[in-house]
Amino acid sequence: MSEQDQGKVVTKTQKRTRLKRPRLFKVLLHNDDYTPRDFVVLVLQHVFAMGEAEATRLMLHVHNHGVGVAGIFPFAVAETKAAEVKAAAEKANFPLMCSVEPEQDGDESDGGNEP
Repeated sequence: MSEQDQGKVVTKTQKRTRLKRPRLFKVLLHNDDYTPRDFVVLVLQHVFAMGEAEATRLMLHVHNHGVGVAGIFPFAVAETKAAEVKAAAEKANFPLMCSVEPEQDGDESDGGNEP
């Protein structure tokens, strides 16, 4: 270092990479006229780890409104949970439908699960 450079502060900037949060997807349960309500509650309890009261509330919402959000997850988890629901329904010979759709950015609603 030369005499002129002594005592000067040298700053270096570092770039920080910010990771984006993964896009989330809604797992939707659809109403039908054939799948028993008790079966839907059991599926919600086992696949989505809901308590009996919460599962019953969501089942009634789906029954009354035609569709309801069972959960919001990253894509791989959402697809796996939808596949678990479909497999359980097929095994029990029920036509219970479950689908996955992207969550809207800035969507602060819970998918209409409130009674």
